Amino acid sequence: MQDKIEKLREKALKLIEDVKSSEELERARVSLLGKKGEITGLIRSIGKLPPEERPLAGKLLNALKREVEEKIEEKRKTLPKVRKVKIDTSIPGRRPKTGALHPLTRIEEEIVDIFMRMGFSVEYGPEIETDYYNFTALNTPEHHPARDLHDTFYLEDGNLLRTHTSPVQIRVMEKKKPPLRIISPGRAYRFDPFDPSHSPVFHQVEGLWVDRDVSFSDLKGTLEAFGKELFGKETRIKLVPHYFPFTEPSAEVHLSCPFCKEKGCRVCKYTGWVEIAGCGMVHPEVLRGVGIDPYQWTGFAFGMGVERIAMLRYGIDDIRNFYENDLRFIEGLR
Repeated sequence: MQDKIEKLREKALKLIEDVKSSEELERARVSLLGKKGEITGLIRSIGKLPPEERPLAGKLLNALKREVEEKIEEKRKTLPKVRKVKIDTSIPGRRPKTGALHPLTRIEEEIVDIFMRMGFSVEYGPEIETDYYNFTALNTPEHHPARDLHDTFYLEDGNLLRTHTSPVQIRVMEKKKPPLRIISPGRAYRFDPFDPSHSPVFHQVEGLWVDRDVSFSDLKGTLEAFGKELFGKETRIKLVPHYFPFTEPSAEVHLSCPFCKEKGCRVCKYTGWVEIAGCGMVHPEVLRGVGIDPYQWTGFAFGMGVERIAMLRYGIDDIRNFYENDLRFIEGLR
């Protein structure tokens, strides 16, 4: 082993001595001391030697490694310095690309900002929910036909991916007593096809206002103020009777088409109106379930789809564009 180390020493010193450039020196260093270098390989082979030979071999190889490292540093100082390239500062620079918020994030933040200026606070809830919060507490008990309105992703432990952001209102009313005025933005999930108008994951903003003498007129006024703030002062809304198990009465929120101004176009299917949300007065059974007396308190709730509003805002006819991460699409909406 001593002869082998001595031969490697002579080879290493000769290799370093013959180096003519920094690049050659680096290649020499790697060939000797790199992970697969010759000296490194010998050091790793010490364990295979007879026990009585290992101490001496280790001492010699460590000494060789230090000597080679020192010779490399000495050689580096003698090599010519790499000439720095002079930069012509008169040449126009290239503007770097800057990042930006995703269109859905921008619209969601704008929606939240509008309602916060109306006095609503923001609350969040888990995306993995229990059957109780997603259905039962919202007046949709087991075997209720309204459950068929939602194609649900169930998990092996019996929980599910929430189908709407409405469970947040139950969680908030359980912890806090009226008066309450909250919104809850977040993702929801349904077993829908991924096509131009549907996505298995989507974003909602849930709203809830519980106080004394809150009326359907308050609901309409709040949503109308929101529509005018987001789409312009000429915007109108109308509430079309509908059914939701957790509100009574219930309605769909229809917005005057921002493209044709109610004249009729392809976007609004020539009706002059587009549906953007569902809403209604909080069902008395929902209030009783969280310990709120419906004879003392009333409230309204609404839930709107962020994608639906973004599609109207930007004139987009395919929801899949938001999820395919095409930079040309995303940058075009800045």
